[in-house]
Parts: sequence; structure tokens; C-alpha cells
Amino acid sequence: MSNNKFDALIKKAQDGGAAITAVAYPCSALALQGAVDAAKENIIKPILVGPKDKIQAAAKELGADISSYEIVDTPDVERVAANKAVELCREGKAETLMKGSLHTDAYMGAVVARETGLRTKSRISHVFAIDCPNFDKLTFVTDAAVNIAPTLEDKFHIVNNSIDFVTALGINMPKVAILAAVENINPKMLTTIEAAALCKMADRGQIKGAILDGPLALDNAVSKEAAEIKGIKSDVAGDPDILLAPNLEAGNMIYKMFVYSANSLAAGLVIGAKVPVILTSRADTAEARKISAVLATLAAQKVRK
Repeated sequence: MSNNKFDALIKKAQDGGAAITAVAYPCSALALQGAVDAAKENIIKPILVGPKDKIQAAAKELGADISSYEIVDTPDVERVAANKAVELCREGKAETLMKGSLHTDAYMGAVVARETGLRTKSRISHVFAIDCPNFDKLTFVTDAAVNIAPTLEDKFHIVNNSIDFVTALGINMPKVAILAAVENINPKMLTTIEAAALCKMADRGQIKGAILDGPLALDNAVSKEAAEIKGIKSDVAGDPDILLAPNLEAGNMIYKMFVYSANSLAAGLVIGAKVPVILTSRADTAEARKISAVLATLAAQKVRK
């Protein structure tokens, strides 16, 4: 599988300097491999957080030399390791956070904890960067992993998070397609009304740094031909950078359709927190983990500036 659309981002991340990354509970060979591969390519500088004996056993299974990496030894409890990794980020000792082989609920529970987590004034959200062979540029899908049924206020934060994020990657004035089942405003379909409201907020400067349009159905959001057939005149239709899903279920289906039906490579990141948070599935490939680390490093580099 080609990841040529990510190549420029990999180089950009390397040129900007590796991000110090707290890796929470990297206790399997696959989870550790993503961190090791990213470190070898000067994308991250890992701090491995978890039970030292299990981390070393995973390294032995992988055949990796981790002697130069800092290991923060913790009891063999996933949530304890996650809390310690988050603490390193809160204290400024790490610039990004990476998920190891622990369960998502333990990992994200530490991230969103009100007193000890990584919350900000913005609502935390998730974005997938997707390299689809059928498209000539990266496509970003949000939110497909964190916010289940976002309200209009939630979507305001989600779209702003995604604009800030893709801008950090070097994409200026990204085009945001706000998805619904149809492209017309229907009072009986709340998602179409929310899409129109977000566009009006952009018109009046409440959302800045992007071009928004919606509601747009998925076909006319990604296909110029479909948009033309339906008589849609839009700067976004057929050329989006960001697809804003109406809810998590729709976003998750869109992301998986890209990966499993269109031979795409996807990498994910939690944004809107105090540091970029790499949220991968335990079944994700090492390549997807590495690209997620690239995205996190680029976001961290923007914070440095």
C-alpha cells in the first residue's frame, strides 16, 4: 500500500524535530514497534511508561534495542500506567501522548479526567487522516471515535479543532464539508439545520481559517460530478479537505469504508487536549501507528512555535 501522501508530512515532522512522547503501557511487540519505528525515523523521542519487565519482554520479542529509551516503571496496572503517562504530559516532560497495548477506556479515562487529565476549554475530539488512492490529497474525517452524538455546540468545537490541526500540517484555508443524508435543509433533519448554522457561524467570523459548506450528502461532498449533476455550486463540493460527520456512527462507517473498501491508509489523533493524543486500535498496523505519531509531532511542533 502506498502512503505517498504522507511522505511530505513525515519529512516535515523530521525536519521540525522529534517530539518527546509518553508511550502508555507498550507491553506488546506490535504496540512497541510503532514507537520504535517512529523513534528510528526521528519522529518521536519515546518515554516508555509501564511495567519495566513487560516492556523489556516485548522488546525482546520484537528484537528491538530500547536501551537508549527512558523507561518509567509502574505497577502492572493499565490505568496506573496511563495516569503516569498523562502526568508527564501535564508537567511538560512530554509533548505528545501515545497509546500502547492497553484498553481504550483506561487510556482515555486518564486523558479526560477532570482534575488530573488533559482537558482544555475546547471539547476533545478525534480526527482521522486518510490516504485514499482515489483522491489526489489527504482527506480528514472527524469525529469517528470520541463524540457519540455531538450537539451543535460540540460540532463547533470539533470543526475548530480540525481546522487548527490541519493548519498545523501546512494546509491553509481547508475546505470543510459538513455531511448529512441530503444537501437541502430539512426542518425534520436536525443535522441539516446544524450544518446550515455552522456555515452561518463561519460567515459571521465565529469560525475562522476555513471554507465551510453544508449540508452536503457524501456523494456530492466528494464527487464534483455528483455535485454538478445536482446543480450544487460550491467551493467545497468535490474538493473537501475535512469531512465533518453528523455523528460518531456515520464517521466510523466512513472511515472504515475508506480503509476496507478503498485500500486506504488511515491514522488517527485525539485533538483539543493539552497535548496531541495518539489513539490507535490494538489491531492497528505499525505503519498506522507511525503515521499517527507523525501527525502528533507536527501538532506539537506548532505548539512549540
